[in-house]
Amino acid sequence: MIQQLHVAPAQWEYPSYHAGEKVSLFIPCYMDQFYPHVGKAVVTVLERLGIPLTFPPGQTCCGQPAFNSGYWDEARPVVRGFVEAFRDYDWIICPSGSCTAMCRIFFEHLFPGDEEVLSVGRRVVEWTEFLVNVLNVTDLGARFPHKVTLHIGCHGRRELGIVSQPVELLRNVRDLEYCELPEMEDCCGFGGTFSVKFPNLSLDMGRTKCENIAASGADIVASIDTSCLMHIGGILQLDAKKKHIQPMHIAEILACSTDHES
Repeated sequence: MIQQLHVAPAQWEYPSYHAGEKVSLFIPCYMDQFYPHVGKAVVTVLERLGIPLTFPPGQTCCGQPAFNSGYWDEARPVVRGFVEAFRDYDWIICPSGSCTAMCRIFFEHLFPGDEEVLSVGRRVVEWTEFLVNVLNVTDLGARFPHKVTLHIGCHGRRELGIVSQPVELLRNVRDLEYCELPEMEDCCGFGGTFSVKFPNLSLDMGRTKCENIAASGADIVASIDTSCLMHIGGILQLDAKKKHIQPMHIAEILACSTDHES
């Protein structure tokens, strides 16, 4: 049976996962090209939970870069390609808040009233949502002896309402000390093409975010979005006093089993 979420962030009605349903993995293009190890960590966690995954080879991009830049006509055929790749799957798991929001929220802006496109978009679930809200799993038996703070990107927080899920998952990691991030709700300044169009403003916002990350006392900054981490990590590396802080996608932490030595 094809499952899909209702589009109301404060009142998501999550369907249940049932054995035998077809689950696919959507890896965003920048993750595929620059952070493939994050995709492998996601697969590791889901395989441990007994979730059979398919990686549709025809997948490319969700269309977000063109859409956010105002090139809606150019974004539409990309979205059509996404629909073609994923139409036959009950669940589409994505380790990115921003790409999940593009599919679940903004496909409708490009294709209002197109039920096929909207149905596929509403089946895209950010992977910490899938763990916590669908599978009801909050403890993955991970061990990670570090001080960790958490940044949640704007799309995940504002469009999808994701806040508690990654926090709860981190708090259940053995030997991990969770450090609250001051001004957690503030943007890191990346914003995709925003950082290209307004580099000085983007860097100022990023530096403020990195000051707060350092103030948390953490030696690891985690996120559900590698795009934000790419921006934050670059700024941290330019500051001798902060370059020891490592950016990590939350999947990398949760894939560390209890016998993992770090």
